[in-house]
Formats: sequence, structure tokens, C-alpha cells
Amino acid sequence: MLMVLVVALTGWVGGATGIASAQEEAPPAGRQLLFYNHAYGVLDRETADAIEHSAYLRDFADFQVRTTTGSGGETWTGRYLMGRETYLELFGVGDVPGQDGTLGAGGLGLSVERAGDLATVTARLRDQGVPNPVAFRQTRDFGDGVPVPWFDAVFTSGTYDAFGAWGMEYLPEYFADPRSKTEPASYPGDVGRERYLSDGYREHLMKDVTSIRLGITAGDLANTVPLLRAGGFTVRELPGGSVLALGGGTTVRLDPVAREQAGLRQVEMSLNRPVFTRHEERIGRSTLVVGPGDRAVWTFGAAQ
Repeated sequence: MLMVLVVALTGWVGGATGIASAQEEAPPAGRQLLFYNHAYGVLDRETADAIEHSAYLRDFADFQVRTTTGSGGETWTGRYLMGRETYLELFGVGDVPGQDGTLGAGGLGLSVERAGDLATVTARLRDQGVPNPVAFRQTRDFGDGVPVPWFDAVFTSGTYDAFGAWGMEYLPEYFADPRSKTEPASYPGDVGRERYLSDGYREHLMKDVTSIRLGITAGDLANTVPLLRAGGFTVRELPGGSVLALGGGTTVRLDPVAREQAGLRQVEMSLNRPVFTRHEERIGRSTLVVGPGDRAVWTFGAAQ
């Protein structure tokens, strides 16, 4: 969803082992403000095409292939697995122009649940020594050429190698537009993920993303950690330099790798109901294993 947000900024942008030996850092004081919203990855063309045409995925998840027009008229085409509060966005090489459409590129969107919380995140970033957080407003064009304010976002930096993470807050104008097909507020100031996403997930197995693992460069990792801390995640540093972020129902693991090894590695998902047998689905160069039980694990190569 957010590829163009990254492009506009100067071409910007899973279950883990070894937790027992990790060094844990307490989150900042106060409640958690940012929660996993979605992540995206750019895959090889074979895998992206197999995902797009997979009959199994259309049964497994609220699956969509959609072209979106954002700020400045930029467009991107993604393959989406939509859950109750979270989702996954997948691209093939070249689905967006330039650096952000290259193999192994990716991103992580973290959103607030209450109006005004993004300002607090930004203040926390400055308190951590991030001098100039990069603010951005994304719009969406529903096809009539009139952009609608969609969400505000903040980055720790305007530079990146292949991966970007941002904090985001959905805007009242977007919820008020009937074309957004969003839900009514559940409480004053509700700008949450569950309100933003439809209830289409109920008709499928997939419920939510519970864990995600990506390989990113050391520079991109250094840019991401302050945002995780400002959002209230508990950050654990694992042997080898990997980072595990805990909080809000979705675990995020980021492994430092060379640029040519960067990319989406593994996604774990909860299911709406348990299944009693194990199903393995090969999709391009990836493998989705569903069950037994109430979870699914989708594995991608360390370098697609």
C-alpha cells in the first residue's frame, strides 16, 4: 500500500529462536502507541505471479490484487492478504518503479489506534535523539482524480538501502468518505486497524499476521529501531545483531544482512478456526504450511 509514500521521500522507502539469550531493553514509559499494520516485500517475478494466480490463496485469505493511486499520481499494484487488524502486501520485481521495485526491497507500516498518538510518537523520536523525523501525508485517488487525505506518516530518516519503516495515523477525511468502505468508530478518536479493514476475513481461514521476519541491511536496521522503541515495542537484541520487537500482538524480527540477501523471510498467521491436518502449498519459490492447529507459516527464501 505504501510504496509511493516511500518514493515521494527522495525515492525512499516470525517466530524467532535464541530469545533466552537476548538482551532485553524496556520500552519507553507509557502505553504502546504503534502496532503492526502491514509489511510488504518485493519478490521474484515467478513467485509474485504464482501468488497472484493462486486459487488456494483466494480460499485461504481475503485476497485481493489491486492497483492504488497515491500522492502525486503515482500508482502501485499489490497482492494483498487482508486480516482482521493486519495484512500483508506483496509485489513482484518492477511492480513499482526505481529502487523500491527491486528484488528484496520491503517495508513495515506501524499505526496508531487513537487520533493524536502519532504526534506523541514523533515527540518520543526526538527525545531519543532523532533530530529531524520526516513527516509525510499520503492521499488516495478512488478514480475520479480527486485525492482524499488518507494518513499521516513519520520516518526516522529520508535515506535507506532497501527497507523503510514508518509510523502512521489514518485521517478522519478518509473514514468519512463512503468509498473507503470503513467501519464506524468504536470509541472517540478511533483511527484503528480493525475499523480500517473490512470483515471479509471472517469468510476465510486467515485471521491476522502474528509474526514477520525480514532480512534488511545494518543501515536500515539502525533507522528502524528508534521507531520501534518510540512506538512502545519491547526491543530485544539477539546474538548476531538481529532485533526482535514484541508488543501489540505481532512479533517483528529483523536480521542484518548484505543488500543482496535482503527480503521477506517468513510470515506467521493466526487462523479463524483450527484445522486438524497439515496442508503444504508450494507457491512459486515460497511454501505456505497451514495447520495442524490454528496457525499458518509462509516461508520465503533468505534471498528471493
